[in-house]
Amino acid sequence: MSAATVRAGRTGRRTTSAVLALVAVTAVWGSTFPLSKDLLTRLPVTDYLALRFLTAAAVIGLTRPGALRRIDGRVLLVGAGLGSCYAAGQALQFFGLPHTPATVSAFVVSMYVVVTPLLAALLLRVRPSGPALLATALASAGVGVMSLRGWTLGFGEALTLAAAAFYALHILALSRWSTGRTAYPLTFVQLLTIGLCLLAWAARDGVQVPGRHDIAGFLYLSVVAGAGALLVQTWAQSHVPAAPAAVVMVLEPVWAAFFGLVIWREPLDGRTAVGGALVVCATWLVVVMSRRAARAAASGAADAAGVGAVPPRQGDDGS
Repeated sequence: MSAATVRAGRTGRRTTSAVLALVAVTAVWGSTFPLSKDLLTRLPVTDYLALRFLTAAAVIGLTRPGALRRIDGRVLLVGAGLGSCYAAGQALQFFGLPHTPATVSAFVVSMYVVVTPLLAALLLRVRPSGPALLATALASAGVGVMSLRGWTLGFGEALTLAAAAFYALHILALSRWSTGRTAYPLTFVQLLTIGLCLLAWAARDGVQVPGRHDIAGFLYLSVVAGAGALLVQTWAQSHVPAAPAAVVMVLEPVWAAFFGLVIWREPLDGRTAVGGALVVCATWLVVVMSRRAARAAASGAADAAGVGAVPPRQGDDGS
């Protein structure tokens, strides 16, 4: 077996692991809907979000303080930019929610799956491949079938669409600038920036903290769905391009429907099942596409370097 083949196999496995890690992240996100909905009946939105992300940043910082020594000027600048984009998306999404039906909001915010490849083409001159476009179309159709029950464009939808654009920008920038080595410090800077941005808004009328009986749920939302999920996403996107990553992330409402059915015994209608199946097909296409692209890139790099090449036999060059 040539060195190029071995390298291509390792790259393909790493890429598959990164895609599956993103799937796991969406599962965690999907599990948060009932907890967040319940907690927000007793805690203002901005207070909840600010405290959640600041707690997540503290957990990341205290778990591996030595890793924070890798925060240099580049990590600080990139992390602050990424965190600001995400904070803007969160604020616009939650402020738009009271002005639009929840199902429509879920669809509109998931349109980052369409906006991401558009931004990649516009800003980075990266043209999406045919399979990537197909995966994007399948994911968009799936979310639409699951969510839409009629829609008119209004103020709430406009805010939510702006949130989707900020999420797309975050996904695009994360895939471009994240590396395996900087994933941990970059996650910390992002979380701290998000928390501070939202705290500046929440502190205008004082910050309300969770009650004692809400601590367990709040810690799950902060530590697992906040610190852990963003750390895994940051690492995974150093191995997965932005457009395929956006497709995988649309699994979030599919997982929400799954947990609603299995744990909370919520009914599953035909539209949700069909839409979820389309999103799962799109994710499967991303896995196959990412493995092939990673192997091709690894083989091409090895061939360019002469790795694994068979030397010509004497006389083949005319000598």
